[in-house]
Amino acid sequence: MKKIFISVALLTMPLFGAMAQNIVATNEIIDCGQVMYQSPATADFEVVNKSDKPVRIIDVRTSCGCTSVAYPKNRIEAGDKFMVSVTYDAETMGHFDKYVGIYSEGADKPLMLRVRGNVVREMVDYGGNYNFMLGNIKSDCNDVEFDDVNRGDRPQKKIHIFNATSTTVQPVVMHLPQYLTADVSPSKIASGHSGIITMTLDSRKLGDMGLTQTSVFLGAFPGDKVNREKEISVSAVLLPKFDNLTAQQLANAPKLYLSTVELNLGKFDTKKKLKGEVVIRNDGKSELKIKSLQMFTVGLQVSLNKQTLQPGESAKLKVTAEKKLLKTARSKPRVLMITNDPDQPKTTIKIVAE
Repeated sequence: MKKIFISVALLTMPLFGAMAQNIVATNEIIDCGQVMYQSPATADFEVVNKSDKPVRIIDVRTSCGCTSVAYPKNRIEAGDKFMVSVTYDAETMGHFDKYVGIYSEGADKPLMLRVRGNVVREMVDYGGNYNFMLGNIKSDCNDVEFDDVNRGDRPQKKIHIFNATSTTVQPVVMHLPQYLTADVSPSKIASGHSGIITMTLDSRKLGDMGLTQTSVFLGAFPGDKVNREKEISVSAVLLPKFDNLTAQQLANAPKLYLSTVELNLGKFDTKKKLKGEVVIRNDGKSELKIKSLQMFTVGLQVSLNKQTLQPGESAKLKVTAEKKLLKTARSKPRVLMITNDPDQPKTTIKIVAE
């Protein structure tokens, strides 16, 4: 059977007379991670015939001649699983991202498979510590923060993971909200090997300004169960925009003053709660609005006697810390304040309670 090399844009062109998609891959994307230069990397895709009759692969199209594909030439019975192996020649240094279109009888579009990775001359391992456990997988953190995000930004954060089990794992990040994506490299991690989770935040899909928090979960394989031991806390702080203000508006803007940005409440000892307060003052020339007041962790309670301050006016922010709940917090206790001060649209007050 003749193999065709064609541009990615044309890979998805349907064949004449096709009617329906009938083969499905368990995973359509495989990340090979780091690949040694001139050491071909092979990605094995598990595919199943989802139709109610036998099918046959009639064509394979790749996005470049640097990839080769092995697949069954015989008919595949209904419900049967089979393997498609895609090999990249690793003759070019750097990142690669290749596509393969698998055409089968009766399909109105090809099954698109994607292989990616990074060709290197020397393997580089993470040199830090894995101080957290996400299920049976070690990691360097279990709390991700996207700080000072502007609408339209797409910031990324990385989590280093290590397979401490005796078997190969296929990590997957579960319960992702629409504004988060997560890629695991490599897709499969052998026992005693490491990998990287890259989380990307799409700030356009965030709702209100200020703090947005969620939890995602790291499974050892697709379909793994969700539980708290596998939880990764994720927070994002979206800033208000002030880029349309004139020079005169900036000169007459409100100006936030805080008596402290680190409130030390002292020691709990036998106490269940600790209390303190922060003085807020408007040192600017127009009305100061406190648009949002949020806590990064459980165990904190806040109250504010005024949310709008005229020039020269003050308000008191009262903070209460609860010992029992603070012990369960994953991140440092902080209070987030969003205001209309263009110089300080976001202010974080650190809470110290021992």
